[in-house]
Amino acid sequence: MKYILIAISLLSFSKIFAQIETINPIDSVNKLKTVIIRVKQQSPERMPETKNNVLFSGKKNEVLKLSNLNANVTNNNAREVFARIPGVIVWENEGSGLQINVGVRGLSPNRSWELNTRQNGVDISADVFGYPEAYYNPPLEAVETIQMIRGGASLQFGPQFGGMLNYVLKREKEQAFSYETQNTVGSYGLVSSFNAIGGKYKKWSYYLYNHSRNASGWRENNRFEARNTHAFIEYRFSENTKISAEYTNSDYEMQQPGGLTDEQFASNPRQSLRTRNWFGVPWNIFSINLDTKVNANFDVNVKAFGLIGERNSVGFTKSADIEDAIISTTDQYENRRVDSDLYKNIGIENRNLYRYKLGKTTQNLAFGMRLYQAKTERFQKGNGTTGSDFDMSVEGKYLTSLEFTTKNVAFFAENQFKITDKFSITPGLRYEHINSTSQGRIDIVSGNDVAFDEKTIVRNQPLFGLGLEYKLKSTNFYANISQAFRPVLFSDLTPPTINDVIDSNLKDASGYNADLGYRGVYKGFLNFDVSLFYLSYNNRVGGLRQFFNNDSTQGTYLFRTNLGETVNKGVESFIDLNITKMLGIDKPYGNLDVFVSMSFIDSKYVDFKTTTVSVTAPNEIITTNLAGNRVENAPRYIHNFGMSWGNNNFSATVQYKMSGRIFTDANNTISPSSNGQTGILDGYRIVDFSSEYKFLKHYNLRSGINNLSNESYATRRSGGYPGPGILPGEGRTFYISIGAKF
Repeated sequence: MKYILIAISLLSFSKIFAQIETINPIDSVNKLKTVIIRVKQQSPERMPETKNNVLFSGKKNEVLKLSNLNANVTNNNAREVFARIPGVIVWENEGSGLQINVGVRGLSPNRSWELNTRQNGVDISADVFGYPEAYYNPPLEAVETIQMIRGGASLQFGPQFGGMLNYVLKREKEQAFSYETQNTVGSYGLVSSFNAIGGKYKKWSYYLYNHSRNASGWRENNRFEARNTHAFIEYRFSENTKISAEYTNSDYEMQQPGGLTDEQFASNPRQSLRTRNWFGVPWNIFSINLDTKVNANFDVNVKAFGLIGERNSVGFTKSADIEDAIISTTDQYENRRVDSDLYKNIGIENRNLYRYKLGKTTQNLAFGMRLYQAKTERFQKGNGTTGSDFDMSVEGKYLTSLEFTTKNVAFFAENQFKITDKFSITPGLRYEHINSTSQGRIDIVSGNDVAFDEKTIVRNQPLFGLGLEYKLKSTNFYANISQAFRPVLFSDLTPPTINDVIDSNLKDASGYNADLGYRGVYKGFLNFDVSLFYLSYNNRVGGLRQFFNNDSTQGTYLFRTNLGETVNKGVESFIDLNITKMLGIDKPYGNLDVFVSMSFIDSKYVDFKTTTVSVTAPNEIITTNLAGNRVENAPRYIHNFGMSWGNNNFSATVQYKMSGRIFTDANNTISPSSNGQTGILDGYRIVDFSSEYKFLKHYNLRSGINNLSNESYATRRSGGYPGPGILPGEGRTFYISIGAKF
């Protein structure tokens, strides 16, 4: 068994390195690895069968313990941190890391909106169903672990296709008082300070941190300031019952350099032609958490939570090929566009774990319910000032003023039936009731409000799933299939112009995820997870051109409706080989690890209708089907390679990331448009290096270089914020950090 597994891992390495010589497109690096001798299992780890009243048996999941990784956590460098989770697509809008944009299995990474994003098990996105974008993410210096569960999370956490992403914050679990500080400087004016206190005294526990960070930015006009404060307090009534409360207050302001055309990007990717674009996000998250053991077999958890946040932007938002210049007749710039969202969400979630006997074997039943309400007030197309600072002032009224409300009731249950000590079957179901309403003003024409017809959409959606797991010593085979769906988003319900039409029978996207894999840790030196996946995504929403009154002489409008299906399938694999531990020389020589995280993604449209207006015959609409086209923003492969060495005092990691080229629109346009918003993006290769030195017991010195070879690359194009246009990735940057913990 030992030699078979070693042979598989070495063969995988040889295949990948051979591939490097034959593939042109490539991506950025990532760094991540366990380097301390005392660590018993390399990252990523996997969840046990049950934890925190959640069943994980049969589900593909990964747990990244950040203290075991060398990475630039100061700037939330997702490329490095997520390198060990295969198949994670990362968008890099700019280098601040204020927004973590990740997706899996060919799904869009846009603000992680295909994932159920959480902090300590509490929702952090704007509206889980209507507007699931995560404008806030915790500073990774404050994060203990990152948990990711793939599509099988749709039963216990929500219906999202991508699964669940949970940031678990640090806690002091032993001392009565502890103090931690980490202070960083880096390229282009980066200054960051993280400070935390925490402790446990008698029945009380507490933790408080503040993180402040600012920089000028690698690109011109890309400075930012960010602050994040978090407070936690817990009281333990007994060994079986405890209650806690926590509150997070975050605020950041960022100057947005805007997008570039391909010509501008080629001449100087650091340049910016936008000096007046700004973005700000005040964010508040609060929760109360109750954990109790009713008896030895019954655990109960109840979370009450809420969110109050804003999304504020002001800027000159026209395409990159249009200059933002002073108008000669007025001696001023053009008025900027102002957009603002207000979010107010509240909910309660209950999770229970009941253990019972069938014969001589203990079975696990996880069940619970969720009540949730989200309210979004959206103000768009405000006539802003002609100035250059972050000024949200508006002349007159916003052209668009809308109110969206989402009400949700959900019930879920999964039962792990242990057929034998080795083999278990876990069927499950989730029932979602979602009520979405929208009303307000869509525009102002000739001084008169154009009302947005009030809409109410009610859906009752059952979801089913099945997981299998077979244990083989310290490894296991697993399989899972779970239904998923995505409710129609607010943006799908809002016509871009007053002439456009939304299909009154617009349906939610639906489909399923399936996994089949083999994973485990062999004798402490080999950590692996190799799996196949299949994702079906039906009823995708898009636009069709139609003639007014079916008359080709009266012009066209955009009809937004369900257009078709995509299928994403492929391979996800991770292998980490601790060479010194395998050879039995880790104690004198430290830990030398090599890892490869590779994924192959085949993401295509199966059926997707589309229409265009003929250029040669203006009164003719051409109907086509994009079947066979690749899904936009889904590379064919994402591979990460790394090597780490460390002992009790020093560790260092070098990572190499390669990612395939992507199409940026469903039409699979190859040649770039003049405004930089469409066209293929080449793959890229990125190298990152990070290290840490621990000294005098309490102190550490961290340093690193990102994009070591100064590769010029881009991960995305944008049609709106934060572009529009091509958005360059950062060139070479460095950081150095000193910290202490007492």
